[in-house]
Amino acid sequence: MDRPRIVVLVSGSGSNLQAVLDACRVDTIAADVVGVVSNRIDSYGLVRADEAGIDTELVVEHADEDRRAYDTRLAGAVASLEPDWVLLAGWMRLLTMDFLGHFPGQVVNLHPALPGELPGTRAIERAWAEAQAGERAESGVMVHLVPDEGVDDGPVLGSKVVPIDVSGTLDMFASAIHDTEHALLIEVLADLCTATNDT
Repeated sequence: MDRPRIVVLVSGSGSNLQAVLDACRVDTIAADVVGVVSNRIDSYGLVRADEAGIDTELVVEHADEDRRAYDTRLAGAVASLEPDWVLLAGWMRLLTMDFLGHFPGQVVNLHPALPGELPGTRAIERAWAEAQAGERAESGVMVHLVPDEGVDDGPVLGSKVVPIDVSGTLDMFASAIHDTEHALLIEVLADLCTATNDT
């Protein structure tokens, strides 16, 4: 049976992408990353993909292009790779139904906060600031499906709590979040891809 096909959308450094590539290589995730798509030419995720021999595509926004037109074009690029799963790993654009409608029940997102908390950008920094103010003692990470245009609020596939030690530093807390992201993402994708293989 063919292994499930994962396409990863990445805007930044691609550390979560690297964790997935490594896990696929040793069959911790029984699937293959078949393509990496970025909206930023300077995304190090593209370099990681090139080094792993993975096809890459750069889909940058045109100056006169609205979000929906961009998402339609992006959907075409991703659909050409025939994914079973589309992973948003540090993808820094909100997707419209002009993209999501092409991949129902297939788009997976990683967010550095617990379900229902700190949606949107800079969740790590916001959690740290709240902890410094005595307003929280923990944050976490979740992996969820993206069925619609809601921000970080789709059906939860997995989550892990990360305590916040305010005697440490923001960098130490961010590192703990990123380590947890990698572990949870691999765990969830492994389960999803095993289920895909079993159907």
